[in-house]
Amino acid sequence: MGSGAAGRSTAARIAAPTLGVLTLAIMNITAVVSLRGLPAEAEYGLTSIFYYTFAAVFFLIPVALVAAELATGWPEKGGVFRWVGEAFGPRWGFLAIFLVWMQSTIWFPTVLTYGAVSLAFVGPNQTWDKALSSNKFYTVLIVLGLYWAATLVTMRGLKASATIAKWGGLIGTIIPAGLLIVLGATYLAEGRPVQIQMGWDKVLPDFSKFSNLVLAASIFLFYSGMEMNAIHVKDVRNPKRNYPLAILMASVATVVVFVLGTLAISLIIPKTQINLTQSLLVSYRDFFKSFGAPWLSSVVAVALFLGVLGSVTVWVSGPSSALGAVGRAGYLPPFFQRVNKHGAPSHILIAQGLLVTFLALMFVILPSVQAAYQILSQLTSTLYLIMYMLMFSAAIYLRYSEPKTPRAYRVPGGDAGMWVIGGAGLIGALIAFVLSFIPPSQIKVGSPLTYVLILIAGNVLFVALPLTLYARRKASWRTSVGSADFAPFNWEKRGGLGHPGAPTLDEEAEEEKKTPMPPKRPDRYGPDVERGPYGDH
Repeated sequence: MGSGAAGRSTAARIAAPTLGVLTLAIMNITAVVSLRGLPAEAEYGLTSIFYYTFAAVFFLIPVALVAAELATGWPEKGGVFRWVGEAFGPRWGFLAIFLVWMQSTIWFPTVLTYGAVSLAFVGPNQTWDKALSSNKFYTVLIVLGLYWAATLVTMRGLKASATIAKWGGLIGTIIPAGLLIVLGATYLAEGRPVQIQMGWDKVLPDFSKFSNLVLAASIFLFYSGMEMNAIHVKDVRNPKRNYPLAILMASVATVVVFVLGTLAISLIIPKTQINLTQSLLVSYRDFFKSFGAPWLSSVVAVALFLGVLGSVTVWVSGPSSALGAVGRAGYLPPFFQRVNKHGAPSHILIAQGLLVTFLALMFVILPSVQAAYQILSQLTSTLYLIMYMLMFSAAIYLRYSEPKTPRAYRVPGGDAGMWVIGGAGLIGALIAFVLSFIPPSQIKVGSPLTYVLILIAGNVLFVALPLTLYARRKASWRTSVGSADFAPFNWEKRGGLGHPGAPTLDEEAEEEKKTPMPPKRPDRYGPDVERGPYGDH
């Protein structure tokens, strides 16, 4: 009896939650914070404080809290596919997970442009560095070289990509962020000349200039990614108290990093000279030059480059792995269900690489690198915001359609609290989505009409594509291996009851009779590669 009790005690200790408040807060900060977008908001000077705070209240905190409830209520594979599909059916769940994958695909050229600029600024001559970073052919060469290098690493499996991601994040994001803030604070404390207009009246935006809100809308996507760590809420001690506390700490720290980092750039670079792709590196160089150590800017450029490589490696594997897991349950053609011997979704990665290559060539066609950068950034934002609107809507709907489903964490305040917090996120995402279609007055994007048409066409195409693919899916796409590895929705367990438009089990059986399920093909599938809502990220 004594030994049995000891065994249960040991098992309890092993299974006990292990994440503390500080650990989870740091994980969330690492997932969200990126420095590449700071120059876009440096245009606003002190007004950026208002925008960052507004976006945190109406987007960052709602995303984190709502995702935590969804992750603990429906922790099975699929992430946002599971959450949205549970509420509105697999068609919309597939749209949501496809948009996560697609927005990350479109995001690669923009973040890798930032990496190409970092690499260009390793040289000692700033004039030459600026010219090189603005060269379209150099940009395309580096973007494609970096992307395919990250893809080859991902093809080797999780261990290789996780190592690069871990050290890339520390060296290329956390340390440079802290350094930028220290440099800006020291520069200001020494009374050096600043390029920003000071005064409390400069904090509130000029709402009479509607076009000024366009770039500010992109701040919402600065905060994207907090939902990825929601899966860990089950590993937090006393989640009802500690999870919101960790979110509060991470949110405050994230806002502080973004605000102070943005203001640091505003201090040293005139508003008229801010460049979306170069100003971060120019800021480091100007700061170090003013302190008599210009050579340190080359060190920071290398660090930022490594940060980009680490971030891209994570995002190459994460959404692709999640889409592959969903696809193997019968939502993608067999060709895209393939995984290699390392468990990587090889055919999805290759298709993604071809699309990234095509998008990178836009840098040669569009008027300037800045214009291409801005258009792809906004398209990334709009697609991701559609997914977030689906996620918030699903969370609200599931409070009523599945009120008895156990959730280790619930958004506080009952159903009213979900309406307030989830509704704030939904409205905030909708506002940011609409504003994203207005050409920014601060950046030369060529013809405004062309700019808007490209964004509209991109959204229509990438929303229609998964919906069409879902409508044309075949029963033969479902394999015994993929289906057995993917838990059914709760409404599927009830035979489709309680879910509008969902097929019943009898209807599915009739469909399967028309096209018998193929035999098991274990040689086509590798080990599970998903570790979170978007895979290993």
